[in-house]
Amino acid sequence: MAILQALLGIIVLLGICILLSADRSKINWRLVVSGILLQFIFGFLVLKVPFVETGFQWVADGFVKLLSYTDAGAEFVLGKWPTVAQVTDGISGEIVTVGYIFAFKVLPTILFFSALSSLLYYLGILQILVYAFAWLMNKTMQLTGAESLAAAANVFIGQTEAPLVVKPYLEDMSKSEIMALMTGGMATIAGGVFGAYVGLLGGGDALQQAAFAKHLLSASIMSAPAALVAAKILFPETSDNVDREINIPKEKIGSNVLDAISNGTSDGLKLAFNVGAMLLVFTAFMAMLNGIFGAIGNLTGLNDMVGNWTDNRYTCFNLQFIFGMLFAPIAWLIGVGSQDIMLVGQVIGEKTILNEFFAYVTLGDMKKEHLISDPKSAIIATYALCGFANFASIGIQIGGISAIAPGQRETLSALGIKALIGGTVACLLTAAIAGMLL
Repeated sequence: MAILQALLGIIVLLGICILLSADRSKINWRLVVSGILLQFIFGFLVLKVPFVETGFQWVADGFVKLLSYTDAGAEFVLGKWPTVAQVTDGISGEIVTVGYIFAFKVLPTILFFSALSSLLYYLGILQILVYAFAWLMNKTMQLTGAESLAAAANVFIGQTEAPLVVKPYLEDMSKSEIMALMTGGMATIAGGVFGAYVGLLGGGDALQQAAFAKHLLSASIMSAPAALVAAKILFPETSDNVDREINIPKEKIGSNVLDAISNGTSDGLKLAFNVGAMLLVFTAFMAMLNGIFGAIGNLTGLNDMVGNWTDNRYTCFNLQFIFGMLFAPIAWLIGVGSQDIMLVGQVIGEKTILNEFFAYVTLGDMKKEHLISDPKSAIIATYALCGFANFASIGIQIGGISAIAPGQRETLSALGIKALIGGTVACLLTAAIAGMLL
C-alpha cells in the first residue's frame, strides 16, 4: 500500500509541474524519465546495496567525527556554561539547554563546515566531485554543460555559492538554464548547514547522527536530478543551440590555504548570524500569531474542537495546526502513514512558509518527544525538508545571482515562484522515492 501511495504521489507531483509548464509541447520526456530513473538508482544504491550503503555510512560517520572537532572549538571560545532556558533531557535528568544546543552546537558547526568547504574548494577536491557528478547527469539527461555544473555544485555547496561555478556562463544562459540553476539551489542544501541538521536530528547520540547524516547525504544527491526534472518540465529548453561542454572555472577562493579558511569562516559567520536572526524572528512571529489564533480559539470554542479532533496532539487552534491541515495531504502522497500526516504536514508547511532550519528544529523536537509514531515517517520528513525551497530563498537567489550577472535580474525575478515550486516538488519526489525504498 505504501508503495502505491508514493507512486500516486510521484504522478501527482509531476502532474502539477506539467500543468504549470511554460510549453508542454517542448518537454523533453527522455530527460524526465532518465532523471526519475537516476533518483531511483541513487536511492537504491544508497539504501539497498550493502557495499554502497557501507560507503555512505563511512562518509556519514566521518561527518559525525567532524562534528566532534567543532565541539572543541566551541568549548574553547564559548565555554560550557548554560543559558537561562533550561529543560531536562527526560532520561538521565541532566540539564540540557535549548540555548546551549543552538549556540554551542549548531552555529559553530555552520562556521566550521563553511570554512572546510572553502578549503576543499581551494585544494580542488570539491571541483573533482562536482565534475564527476555533472558528467554523469550530463550524459544521462542530455543537459547543457552549465546546468549540469550548477546542479552538481548545488549538491556540495549552497545556492549562493553554486552560481560562482558557472559564473562565466551566467549572462548568456537561457531562461531554461537559469530555471535549472534556481530550482537546483532550492532543492538542495549547503555543506555549511549539513552538519547543523545532523546535530539537530541526531541529538547527542553518535549513532543517530550517523544515520541521519546518511539520509541527508542521500537526499541532497537524489534531489539534484529531481530538481532538473521539475525545472525542465516547468520551463523546457526551446533552443537547439546549446553548449554541452563541461568546463569548471579555474579561479580559487583565496590566495592560499589560510586565506581560503578565513574566507570560508567569514561566509560561515554571515550564514550563522542569518540563521540565528531568522529563527529568532520567525519564532517570535509564530508565538505572536499563535497568541492571536489561541485567543480566537478561546472565544469560538475552536481550541477544544482542535484538541478533541486530534486526540490532543494539537491542544489549540494555532499555526502548527493550520500547517498540519494544509500540508497533511502532501505528507500522505509522499508515503507517510495516516497517523503521522498532520505532524509531517506541519513541518513541510513550516519549511515552505518559513525555512527548513525552523522545520528541522521542530522535527528534532518531535523525535525527542516521541510524537511521531512511525520512525519511517521521520525519515521521509528528513528527505522532504532537505532543501532551501522557501519564500525567503527567492530573494536570496535574485540578490545573489544578479550581483554577478546583472543582465539576468529580470529573468531571475520572473522565475522565482516557479523555482520555489520546482524545488519543493523535487524534495517531495525524493522523499516519496526514499519512502518506497525504505
